[in-house]
Amino acid sequence: MTSTIPSKTSPLPRGIYCPVLSLYEKTPTQDIDLEASYAYFSYLIRGGVTGLVLAGTTAEAVLLSPSEKQDLTRVARRAARDLGFPSYPLVAGISGQSTRESIRLAKEAHEAGADFALLMPPSFWQKAVSKDVILGFYKDVADSCPIPVVIYNFPAVCNNVDLNSDVLASLAQHPNIVGVKLTCGNAGKVTRLTQEFVHGQFGVYGGSSDWLISCLIGGGSGCVTGIGNVFPKSVSKLYSLYEQGEVSEAVKLQGLVAQAEKACKEGIAPTKFGASYFAGPKAGVVEKEKFWPRKPYLPSPKPMQEWVVEVMKQLDEIEKSLPDVVGPGITNGTK
Repeated sequence: MTSTIPSKTSPLPRGIYCPVLSLYEKTPTQDIDLEASYAYFSYLIRGGVTGLVLAGTTAEAVLLSPSEKQDLTRVARRAARDLGFPSYPLVAGISGQSTRESIRLAKEAHEAGADFALLMPPSFWQKAVSKDVILGFYKDVADSCPIPVVIYNFPAVCNNVDLNSDVLASLAQHPNIVGVKLTCGNAGKVTRLTQEFVHGQFGVYGGSSDWLISCLIGGGSGCVTGIGNVFPKSVSKLYSLYEQGEVSEAVKLQGLVAQAEKACKEGIAPTKFGASYFAGPKAGVVEKEKFWPRKPYLPSPKPMQEWVVEVMKQLDEIEKSLPDVVGPGITNGTK
């Protein structure tokens, strides 16, 4: 650690975060199904993930209205509270193309019950996104955001705007910017940032769990992973095995998680199908149409569905063998 900046007032807790899916009613307008969402969020929380991420890319955030984002955050807060966890960490996506929009979304997320805000860089006019634009954007939003900000680096959906470790280190100086989610998959950024900052100063999280152990070895704080929608217990177990020093067992499980997560790399439709097939019935959401993407996007075709089942089914055996978990780090009601 080389930085001397003080620790942040409210760091994002270490661990596994699930960027939740959006579930829709079987109506022509595909309205958000809040009842199914409540059941599904409750299932994920009981699965042991450290926190939920609302209105992220996995939730099809660009297809959701601001009011729908707020409703989903409120439902997640109610689900956590009803399970006895009023302080359960909720992260809400606040990404807008303008500073003004992002600040508005941040304030609305806070009012709805979010604890942290997840923010992508602006990207619509890629050639105009200079270093000064990025630094100014994050500073201005963080200055006005009522909750701590987590940077979200995902070049594939941001017109190839990629925040390098020097820019991230500069942004880490801000007292209200507490960490970064690296969906770019760049392990070098993890090691560079963790050499400079400890977790309390600036947490570094992988954007998927197929390289979770690599991230943790490099000093990272955990990950935000789409496969958590399908196998929350397994990914939480992987994290806990490594943290408890059971590295050989963690490595074995890491391979199975990586094999299953490759289906999520194929897009939102295969991820949602996998969740509908393996997790939906366990959560009490049995109608697979609720997991379909919002139009104009289509559900996975039959050959893709069959492939998803094939690559995920081995991890499902692990998932079913794990004990019920209620909340982060609490198994069968005991510490």
